[in-house]
Amino acid sequence: MSQAQSILADKALLTALQQLVHRAGQAIMQVYAKTDFGIEHKQDSSPVTAADLAAHNVLVEGLARLTPDIAIVSEEDQSSLQVPHQHLCYWLIDPLDGTKEFIQRNGQFTVNLALIENHQPSLGLVSTPVDQTLYWGGKDLGAWRAYDGQIEPIQTQFDNTQPIRVVASKSHLNKATAKFIAELGETQLIQAGSSLKFLRIAEGQADIYPRLAPTCEWDTAAAQAILEGAGGAVLQTNGQPVQYGKADILNPYFIAYNQHPSL
Repeated sequence: MSQAQSILADKALLTALQQLVHRAGQAIMQVYAKTDFGIEHKQDSSPVTAADLAAHNVLVEGLARLTPDIAIVSEEDQSSLQVPHQHLCYWLIDPLDGTKEFIQRNGQFTVNLALIENHQPSLGLVSTPVDQTLYWGGKDLGAWRAYDGQIEPIQTQFDNTQPIRVVASKSHLNKATAKFIAELGETQLIQAGSSLKFLRIAEGQADIYPRLAPTCEWDTAAAQAILEGAGGAVLQTNGQPVQYGKADILNPYFIAYNQHPSL
């Protein structure tokens, strides 16, 4: 049994992890309510806020308590990038995915928690702090969405009679992505930020997400696991799986689909 299967089978642990992700979202919303986000910039010029760090602390402390035997990699802890060199199983977290969206106050940001096993995301939990929706799932395990006390399974949908629903974000719609979309034929563009782009496909609201721009492993792992649990696929542009725990934390360009393209 994989670690992901063990966690899903342990209802108490799964519930505790879900509550932990919600608490990280609450920590984000406490900062969201303020006028000063405490914005700083990392060495790569990307922004980081007090909300990123607050959510990081909630997740790291909670995971250390709930699963002390599983190492943790976080976007907000550069020293943790050594973990994949020594572990085939570890937590990979993006405490606040969509920091720019957070700063813009558009609500399009998430908390991402993924379990990596043998270089693949086996389980993912993603919350949307603004409306407190929670998603979780993994490949061959299923996928679910919880909102307002209601839990329901989610699944991708495919309908070749409709325009292809392409999910993208305005801030990353570069020339390569625009060319890819143009070659699809008749399309409908659906806007979404952060890991919500994967989730829109997972819940049947979109068909494809081409990402021909840089991302890091923590940006994609949790939502990829959920999308795969819902019946979708995430592949490099050469058709190979996206690998995790690489020496370089950057992902190759990839395409997320509502079903495996070989089907």
